[in-house]
Amino acid sequence: MTVSVPEAGSLVVLVSTRAVLTLPDDSLLLTPATIALSATTGKIVSIIPAVLPKSSFHPSATYIHYGSKMLLPGLVDAHVHLNEPGRTEWEGFHTGTRAAASGGVTTVVDMPLNAVPPTTTLAGFKEKLAAAQGQCWVDVGFYGGVIPGNADELLPLVEAGVRGFKGFLIESGVEEFPAVSASDIALAMTTLKDTPTTLMFHAEMIPPITDSVGDAVQQSLPPLAPHGELTSYKTFLESRPPAFETYAVEEILSLAHLAPSLHLHIVHLSAMECVPILKKARQNGVNVTAETCFHYLGLASDHIEDGDTRHKCCPPIRQQTNQDRLWEELVAEDGCIMTLVSDHSPCTPELKLLPEHLQHSEEKGSDDDAGLPHIDSGIDMTLPGDSGVDLTLPEEEKLVAKTEEGQGDFFAAWGGISSVGLGLPILYTAATTRAEKGDVVPDIVDIVRMCCQATAKQVGLSHRKGGLKVGMDADVCVFDDEHVWTLRSGDMRWKNKCSPWEGHEFRGRVHETWLRGQKIFQLGGANQGFIGGKPLGEPITERRIE
Repeated sequence: MTVSVPEAGSLVVLVSTRAVLTLPDDSLLLTPATIALSATTGKIVSIIPAVLPKSSFHPSATYIHYGSKMLLPGLVDAHVHLNEPGRTEWEGFHTGTRAAASGGVTTVVDMPLNAVPPTTTLAGFKEKLAAAQGQCWVDVGFYGGVIPGNADELLPLVEAGVRGFKGFLIESGVEEFPAVSASDIALAMTTLKDTPTTLMFHAEMIPPITDSVGDAVQQSLPPLAPHGELTSYKTFLESRPPAFETYAVEEILSLAHLAPSLHLHIVHLSAMECVPILKKARQNGVNVTAETCFHYLGLASDHIEDGDTRHKCCPPIRQQTNQDRLWEELVAEDGCIMTLVSDHSPCTPELKLLPEHLQHSEEKGSDDDAGLPHIDSGIDMTLPGDSGVDLTLPEEEKLVAKTEEGQGDFFAAWGGISSVGLGLPILYTAATTRAEKGDVVPDIVDIVRMCCQATAKQVGLSHRKGGLKVGMDADVCVFDDEHVWTLRSGDMRWKNKCSPWEGHEFRGRVHETWLRGQKIFQLGGANQGFIGGKPLGEPITERRIE
């Protein structure tokens, strides 16, 4: 049998005994497959669920047999902070998308902060697009932001092609992206209620009364000030309990009736206490979903050493028992956690305030962000010129950081985990380890569903991204599930080589990444693996229709 397809000279044929294909009913199947891509159109032109020999194709076609290495759809990471323009020393389009490409991610969706200006206005979005030109190694979509006073910008941003919107119910840590109130949320919901978009929330919110405040209830200062050493992760974890998340989720759901058809989404859910609340809402017809992150599934607070601020993020990494329940939720038939993402949120190593023994020599140097206040989202722990002093306690109870220049201080360090491009190894390694212990875990088909198919759907790109199916973008990840390796500093492709994943041993590694029919990364290849030598990714600005 000879397979005849147009443009044989531009045809690329990828073959494996194991590929995860999208069937006509959108279900997924692990099967042998022969996948033909067009480098001219950038689309998948044919798929045969069997291994065909090279002789089945025109002699001019490029034919690659990967043996048992897996062919997966390119991942869609629907939660990435690229920070450009404005804070490009933290991360940028060039470095952030290279890191994505090295991990089989072919589409990222950029969060509206921490760039300056943020993507909260049409003018800000245009600046973002201008900064992205010619720099992207993978395709990049964009979110808009919801902040107080920008409701009139939301529909113009929809028309300009943003994939959804994000708001914070707690201070974000950057002054240009303030938190929203209930009235702001209500206005955003009513503005967007008839629009094909997703309204997302950083669901942490300080309950009105948490610590005892005596008679001064109406004037109480922020609750849950640290009650221990600032270098202890336990102190940080206790300062952001699950109640912060459940209170925020309940606030959002209390307003959902204002926009019954609008898709609501909880980003980076960490506390399992939220799950019953979300499930009940879904049972009652509320269109709400949630995501969780690779770090919540692979890291646990039980194992975080004091002072290792590489692990700081908000919401925090919680206990092992909480992580176990997150994994159980991923395989639940009525699960509300639909997508898995990185929440890649980098900064310069200086802002992490790492202790000396965790610093790389190349990371030491001048602090380009000396003027930026080192605050934890929602609670400013410092007085001007007096770093490390707690404002939320009476004078006699103030805690002073005992580390030199705040090193290892979880409250002064910037929060965020760098991990874009590491999702497949993190998830596959953790799932394999759990399966060996007898746990029921997601298999590779489930991982594709949550990291490719569902994330593409979440941002209105399921017609072209997130699946191996004829007519879709020819985005392919070649994954070797037998490759055992340890992440070193040199393996980190993002701008600042600082991550809690350094030193972790993984099972499974991406060997190649194809974007719209062209190979953009090959492990061990020339130019640090980016063999094409130039970025081929494009900004995605098509108006969302689903």
